[in-house]
Amino acid sequence: MIELFLSAFVTFFVVIDPPGCAPIFAGLTTGASAVHRRAMAIRAVLVASAILFGFALFGEALLRALGISLNAFRIAGGIMLFLIALEMVFERRTERREDRAEKVKATEVADISIFPMAMPMIAGPGSIASVMLLMSQNDGLARSAVVLAAMASILALTLLALLIAGPIMRIVGAKIEAVVSRLLGVLLAALAAQFVIDGLRASFSAGAALSGH
Repeated sequence: MIELFLSAFVTFFVVIDPPGCAPIFAGLTTGASAVHRRAMAIRAVLVASAILFGFALFGEALLRALGISLNAFRIAGGIMLFLIALEMVFERRTERREDRAEKVKATEVADISIFPMAMPMIAGPGSIASVMLLMSQNDGLARSAVVLAAMASILALTLLALLIAGPIMRIVGAKIEAVVSRLLGVLLAALAAQFVIDGLRASFSAGAALSGH
């Protein structure tokens, strides 16, 4: 169970990227009062949590309703996570997040807790795909609870990162953040490849079983 928790924790950490969300939040809330900034941070994480826990608990039923197999979702999710990993390695993900932040800033949106912080920066396609993939791979109440606990831990860490975003930016610096982001991108690429391999293996096994009958 500890191995599952660590695996899920690392996956969510890489995909949600709390240290990466912190500088964007700090930039978007420049000029806001400490009380307003804290309220937006809490609201952003609560909304993102509702979205992610919703997909974790009911995502599989949604797939069934749409006629999509879990193996197909594993493969598609793995490919999507791999593309995110490539963007992280080549720093395109950071550039896109910063561009999105600048656009929101330019429109003078006062409250950025729902968009873009809650979605798509925290509860984005990658994190939604990750939680659904991990939940589908770990049947049983105990294993599902471990996955949810790992996600809750990352969301709590994300809230902490947003609350101390200003000091983090002063301490870390852009160069160290870029190095960490690239290392996490390589790790995410390996995890994404494993998702695709698992999906293909399960699909071929199911096909062989059907042909055998």
